[in-house]
Amino acid sequence: MIAERVQALALGGLNELPTQFIRPAHEQPENSKAIDGVTVPLISLSQPHNVVINEIAKAAHEWGFFLITDHGISPSLIQRLKEVGQEFFELSQEEKEAYANDAATGKFEGYGTKMTKNLEEKLEWIDYFFHFMAPPSKVNHSVWPKNPPAYREVTEEYNKEMLRITDTLLQLLSEGLGLEGKVLKSSLGGEEIEVEMKINMYPPCPQPELALGVEAHTDMSGLTILVPNDVPGLQMWKDGNWVAVNYLPNALFVHVGDQLEVLSNGKYKSVLHRSLVNKERTRMSWAVFIVPPLEKKIGPLPELLDDQNQAKFSTKTYAEYRHRKFNKIPQ
Repeated sequence: MIAERVQALALGGLNELPTQFIRPAHEQPENSKAIDGVTVPLISLSQPHNVVINEIAKAAHEWGFFLITDHGISPSLIQRLKEVGQEFFELSQEEKEAYANDAATGKFEGYGTKMTKNLEEKLEWIDYFFHFMAPPSKVNHSVWPKNPPAYREVTEEYNKEMLRITDTLLQLLSEGLGLEGKVLKSSLGGEEIEVEMKINMYPPCPQPELALGVEAHTDMSGLTILVPNDVPGLQMWKDGNWVAVNYLPNALFVHVGDQLEVLSNGKYKSVLHRSLVNKERTRMSWAVFIVPPLEKKIGPLPELLDDQNQAKFSTKTYAEYRHRKFNKIPQ
């Protein structure tokens, strides 16, 4: 069965939103507006090392989310990454379908629509392209887009930068817990850490006030490092309200994911977030998930536990965690 693509629906010229995309009333953006006047943490990596550690640890604890600048990735590479992703989604529907994934049979890589259905069977206004970027043993170039021709070269260059930034962030976050810099990286799998690319494509939506691009969720990753296009939509849950994240060219949007919350025993917070859609314009984002290998056991770091600080989370393999999260089974 070929999934109905949201982009194809949108191009068909809808005047109203199909019922399966209309969120329950309490989830609809018009009934759950973001508050004004609150801005998310913005951290320059060019500051003195101790300042950066403190700012990142504070943001990861209070928000589970922050923007970083002065990260050393060239604006031209970020621009090229966006261009090759946009060009893929501009291909004919037939060309895109050649890359269709099949989540039901465990084939997650490729072109897809809706990764999860929630309990009310409501759908999200999004198509996506998903594939591994690292380690080399997990990479299957045959599922990567052949068109545009520059896709592979650009994505491999971006992957190198993501590996470098991941090392930097995990070191800073380790030091922010009072631990040696290498602890979080080795706890997530060291050189076997997996890097996943998910290009999110949210087409124009006839009734954006009733829909969501992605429903409220936390990421099951260790970290998520994201760049969006200039169409806003990302919102974070903070202190009982939604907070809109403004576009900042060339900044990296960093989410703390569930695995870092577990490893830090709750000191760092996995951030609840969602994505809204736009009536006139296509929103896109490039999310890079930093995840442990499936067999890696993840639990609160022993160095953080004592009589006053008991473990708040159980230890389990990432495979088990993922199974429970996908199937909405308590962890």
